[in-house]
Amino acid sequence: MFTERALVFDTETTGKHDPHIIEAAWIDVQLDWVERDRYVERFNPLKPIEHGAMAVHHIVDSDLVGHKSHLEFSLPEGVGYLVGHNIDYDWRVAGEPEIKRICTLALSRFLHPEIESHNQSALMYRFFGESARDMVKNAHSALTDVENCLKLLRIFVDELIERGQSVATWEALWVISEQARIPIYMPFGKHKGAPISELPADYCSWLLRQLDLDPYLVKALRRD
Repeated sequence: MFTERALVFDTETTGKHDPHIIEAAWIDVQLDWVERDRYVERFNPLKPIEHGAMAVHHIVDSDLVGHKSHLEFSLPEGVGYLVGHNIDYDWRVAGEPEIKRICTLALSRFLHPEIESHNQSALMYRFFGESARDMVKNAHSALTDVENCLKLLRIFVDELIERGQSVATWEALWVISEQARIPIYMPFGKHKGAPISELPADYCSWLLRQLDLDPYLVKALRRD
């Protein structure tokens, strides 16, 4: 059973290959923006951190000596929604719990297709100008990323309301996020950038036979 409790959530991990959590953070917040609780903790991944990942979050192996195993991480009980920028990544490394996901990356692309970069730090500069420099100084620290994601979420909710969307509940916002995640333009391949509604029928049929196709792309291809 899904509840109306939502966490804005982020992780830092060992890297691209079989990522393990090394830092997790969340803010438990209501849609009136009252913060109920927050959490941040580091974990021992039980394997080396990839150098590429170190270059992003600046956490090194020695920082995690003495911390409990990443296998001990768990989300609190009673959470119905996870919110984050490219939230599927963090949801997967958290063990793919049965929780609905609200993706601020998808919302940013839906609301602002004109922006050249939908990276979270780039969006912070877009909406907060020069003052974003201090806000993103510790970007890729899990709690900082959660705090910045929450700032962007508040902007996106206000913009949705201005457009006449009902965002009175987390469920309503999840429905909008799910629609925003369905691509309008082909994201890769020989037809990259082309409207999906205009793709050749035989190409759509071929794509739908491919394994591991993004489920939201599948929805787009199967639209009437």
